[in-house]
Amino acid sequence: MNQNYATNPDFAATPLFPTSTAGSLPKPGWLAEPETLWSPWKLTGDDLLTAQQDALRITLQEQQQAGIDIVSDGEQTRQHFVTTFIEHLAGVDFQQRQTVRIRNRYDASVPTVVGPVARLAPVFVEDARFLRQQTRQPIKWALPGPMTMIDTLYDAHYHSRKQLAFEFARILNQEARDLVEAGVDIIQFDEPAFNVFFDDVNDWGIEALELAIEGLSCETAVHICYGYGIQANTAWKNTLGEQWRQYEKILPKLKESNIDIVSLECHNSRVPLELLELVRGKKVMVGAIDVANHQIETPAEVAATLRSALQYVDADKLYPCTNCGMAPLPRHIARQKLAALSAGAALLRQELQRR
Repeated sequence: MNQNYATNPDFAATPLFPTSTAGSLPKPGWLAEPETLWSPWKLTGDDLLTAQQDALRITLQEQQQAGIDIVSDGEQTRQHFVTTFIEHLAGVDFQQRQTVRIRNRYDASVPTVVGPVARLAPVFVEDARFLRQQTRQPIKWALPGPMTMIDTLYDAHYHSRKQLAFEFARILNQEARDLVEAGVDIIQFDEPAFNVFFDDVNDWGIEALELAIEGLSCETAVHICYGYGIQANTAWKNTLGEQWRQYEKILPKLKESNIDIVSLECHNSRVPLELLELVRGKKVMVGAIDVANHQIETPAEVAATLRSALQYVDADKLYPCTNCGMAPLPRHIARQKLAALSAGAALLRQELQRR
């Protein structure tokens, strides 16, 4: 039976600034090629399942050793944060591929929607149950958002971005309900596409997200960032000018939504932090760790980012986090960055307690 994180005694022990990661963490080299997206597995069958569970145990332990409060699976059973979910669905042909432009940044060979999409069985539920057995800490589980899913496919069936997004939202809702039953405390939907397709986000994207969270008894989050620290994303960010104001176009409507938590990129970005005021009243996962470089933040730097965010986010609603997933980083770098995140949150916590 799921224990809501708000009443979880392990969560209550950290009442202010609970830390978490945005999603992916680096995989061990014996599981997949490190620092590589879409890296093929190095094992198959039962050996692969055992290795993935071992990797999940390790990534949990590394989060715990770093002092992370809300833990995750680190996406150790996924090759990619979107396509691993999609490959378990009916109606998508991974052999029939097309080249599409991903979020207007880079070309990629993607699978094709050839018929009605459907979830024939749970995708991540057994993984979530396994993680729940390993810890009493609050668990956050990331799922791809509907709009980001449709942006990672070629649609030869629906010929409607909105219709396909709503079909995916219904499927995601089924998966999320089962994840809650498996013991997950926070369901996060990753929507980097929200930072690109502003008209669609406001016209129907948030509505699709509302459908994905409908009836969930856990807390819900949406993660909107500027992408992994890969060259294509870095090149795109270099075109965005002195201020990155993309959030300004979508946060007002998100504030009115039923999403509980909004996860945003803040540290080392050109996002004006005053934009956080647009979701005042929501819980905000403030990205205080830059995943696009190997430089380890100091606790003071993390605390400074969080302190600046406190001008626009109430203290009891500020959740220190990473800017994005850390899969492309070396493991030792990711570990040190997570430790810095926890240490920076502790600094600010102590600072506020002394006032």
